[in-house]
Amino acid sequence: MGIKFGSFNEICETAALVICPLVGTEQGIEPTCYSRNVDVGGTLIFQPSTCVVHIAAIIMTIIMILHVRSKYTAVGRKEIVTFFWMYTLIELLAIFLDSGIIPTSSAVYIWFAAIYTGLVAATYACLLINGFVGFQFAEDGTPLSLWGLRISCLVVFAISFFVGAATFKNFAGFNYTKPLGLWIVYILWPLICAIIYIVSQLLLVFRTLDDRWPIGDIVFGTAFFAAAQVLMFGFSITICNAIKHYIDGLFFFTLCMLLSVMMVYKYWDSITREDLEFSVGSKAAVWEVKDPLLAGDGPPMGGAGGFQAPSHYNYSEEDTASNFNGGPPASLVGGVSGGQLYGQGGQGYNPYGGGRGRGYPPNSERGY
Repeated sequence: MGIKFGSFNEICETAALVICPLVGTEQGIEPTCYSRNVDVGGTLIFQPSTCVVHIAAIIMTIIMILHVRSKYTAVGRKEIVTFFWMYTLIELLAIFLDSGIIPTSSAVYIWFAAIYTGLVAATYACLLINGFVGFQFAEDGTPLSLWGLRISCLVVFAISFFVGAATFKNFAGFNYTKPLGLWIVYILWPLICAIIYIVSQLLLVFRTLDDRWPIGDIVFGTAFFAAAQVLMFGFSITICNAIKHYIDGLFFFTLCMLLSVMMVYKYWDSITREDLEFSVGSKAAVWEVKDPLLAGDGPPMGGAGGFQAPSHYNYSEEDTASNFNGGPPASLVGGVSGGQLYGQGGQGYNPYGGGRGRGYPPNSERGY
């Protein structure tokens, strides 16, 4: 298939894109071969297999967003989350447009297709800007970085939305028979953004990182992105005819684009390391005491089963009578313990003289 600059004729004859019913002619451009429809409750659902991939893409992207948000101190966390949310919106909108839930004959289809066009262009712009976050031209997570990203994406969305709507409605000098502006924002702009992002990340890895493993993520992501374009624009008709219209190139395009987005997440995760000092995690930190004062080799305190006392608590030379070093129990009164006074066979100190006698109560032989 030959692709002409500024023309959707060959592209739409091969692949059933969202904008194809709105360009080329008044009735749009019909693909040569497309996936079978499914009747669900009296409603025809177009591209059913592709819709399943759209749903899977939304689920997987939400999981990736949750994982990114859990890395509280990772570089570029908020910026990359913006990209994933925009990709989720594209997949959600594609379900309604690809499946025919919003019919192409409906008056609102034009506006939803224009919104879809703007989201695609803005999402690639978001990816492009995320490619420069690692270079720290502006500190990530700051208002300058976040609002710069949001405003840039909003500007690209507004321009692309206007170009799409003007082309579909034939006003402001745009025409659906010669959709040059739409071709630039829908076909050329995503390709430029993807190439710049890939090159910038390779430079980032080679110049600032010691680890070379993230290059593998970039290679796989690039391979999936390239495969998506080739399978849809080059082999869609061949696939459709070979599988008897059950699926077409759009199915593999959507699947490969999902895999490439997953590799963007994998690459970002591999080059970011969370600062554990300030992170909030589910696992408790294991603290090891390094104080030498608490790591002695003295006798066990508290008798058998007690903890090991430090060496500077060894009283073997100056303490020979205390309970700590094996002597008799200590006392708080008169140097005599309770065990000495009341125990040991009832013998104790006789406060009334006469040497040793029976302990308290006083000797019954002594009167008052």
